[in-house]
Amino acid sequence: MKKISLALRFGLVTSVMLMAYFLVLALFNKHINPAFSFFNAVITAFGIWEAVRLHKLEQQENFSYSEGFKTGIITGFTATLLFTIFFLVYATEINTEFLPELLKIMSGGFNASSGMVTFVVAIMGVATTIVATLSTMQFFKNSRNIPQNP
Repeated sequence: MKKISLALRFGLVTSVMLMAYFLVLALFNKHINPAFSFFNAVITAFGIWEAVRLHKLEQQENFSYSEGFKTGIITGFTATLLFTIFFLVYATEINTEFLPELLKIMSGGFNASSGMVTFVVAIMGVATTIVATLSTMQFFKNSRNIPQNP
């Protein structure tokens, strides 16, 4: 449990940051504009970056690519799961006018249910998690390059 507690803590903090950002956008009625959701990727990537960075600091020489990758994936999946649950509760219980307004903004007159939109939010979070974790690990992996001129 100790191995994943760091990732779970950072996942929880990242999800709280995502929720706070969403609620701040809701204060200014900007949460219905899908373009603002691109910043969610930045928040998620930062949470993953910090979790992997701290994990590497704790492990020092024992840090491996697979352990760092696992930390990033668990962090991102935890944040995605909690934010998706929050999004579903917000869209169905707190602000029932949110989804019709969101779908009206997008051209084409989509007829999507709250489940479909929530599924899309979850898939976007999973995709962001995978890409951010792979990118982060490029910076934190241990190099096995042989020095040419010692």
